[in-house]
Amino acid sequence: MIYLDSAATTPVRREVLEALWPHLAGGFGNPSSHHQVGEAAAAALAESRRRVARVLGCRPGDVIFTSGGTEAANLAIKGIALGAPRGRHIVTTPIEHEAVLESVDYLHRLHGFEITMLATDAAGRVNPEELRRALRADSTLVSVQYANNEVGTVQPVAELSAIVREGGVPFHTDAVQASGWLPLDVGSLDSGGLGVDALSISGHKLGAPQGTGALYLRGRLPVEPLVHGGGQERGRRSGTENVAGAVALATALELAEQEREEASRRVSALRDSFIAAVVGTVPGAQLTGDSVHRLAGSASFVFPGTSGEAVLLELERRGVVCSSGSACAAGSDDPSHVLLALGYPAEVAQSAVRFTLSQTTTTDELSEAAASVADAVAAVARLGA
Repeated sequence: MIYLDSAATTPVRREVLEALWPHLAGGFGNPSSHHQVGEAAAAALAESRRRVARVLGCRPGDVIFTSGGTEAANLAIKGIALGAPRGRHIVTTPIEHEAVLESVDYLHRLHGFEITMLATDAAGRVNPEELRRALRADSTLVSVQYANNEVGTVQPVAELSAIVREGGVPFHTDAVQASGWLPLDVGSLDSGGLGVDALSISGHKLGAPQGTGALYLRGRLPVEPLVHGGGQERGRRSGTENVAGAVALATALELAEQEREEASRRVSALRDSFIAAVVGTVPGAQLTGDSVHRLAGSASFVFPGTSGEAVLLELERRGVVCSSGSACAAGSDDPSHVLLALGYPAEVAQSAVRFTLSQTTTTDELSEAAASVADAVAAVARLGA
């Protein structure tokens, strides 16, 4: 099997398994318990928080452990919007992950927030001046993803952050797909950081188990919790903490950061060769997303005149595993909301196929995959699918 769906999930790394196993097998204590077993768990949790904070360039107290990127995004958007709103206005884009779009829709429906959707160019990039024009005196939050989960387009987050900071508006970025490929330093713009107020990540995109994640939230920013109860995570996310999950996330994030620059250069070259092979051998194939400002491991296409789901089935028969877009929308017959927002007709958007590479993807695998793509698309076209 050639696995090219790393944007959906990644296998758990051996180093991560080795790090978390002691906390499953023996270190079972509740971090809130005031005895030796509980204090050992609390120490492991605190150390994991420090390790995540080092990668993000923030204080340990600004890290909130969550069940994944979806919860982290929900907490950032709903929590900030309802924590101490200066108005009822949110700015985002129509190509965000569903976790962001559904949270924004919730605030609109139940709390009367007005939503401004920033237009992007045909490749999915936000124009910073459009953001500047969208900000208002009553703007409460801006949320723009770091990198798109379907087409891989990378946003100029630091530039957007500078504009948002001028207006004194909190800025959240969904960095789930950017983790492991792009810098995650949330520090000040002057020091080369992203300058954001909130940033969400997910462990299972990095080699940690599913059900792990974190939200960076600038310390003095008021937030309304989604989950109330025992006051864990400094009152921002109640519930007994997943100590093993926190250890796993910290380990995976550290490893990804250590390998990031070299992996990004190497995988980018593999990606470009794969894109050239697909576009050069599949009639009508179109690359989606920005050809330059793009995640190292992301190659996404539309194959007009076919069905993306049918192409996926043909590829799986040939041993290539990929997806038709966001894993959260898998199995849906609806065209991608991202591609529709980028201006693709519905019938073309339904022909989308996404290939996402990992740090371990090889040249031979991609050569075989490119040949399989040509065969699969041709087979589907012959059937008129």
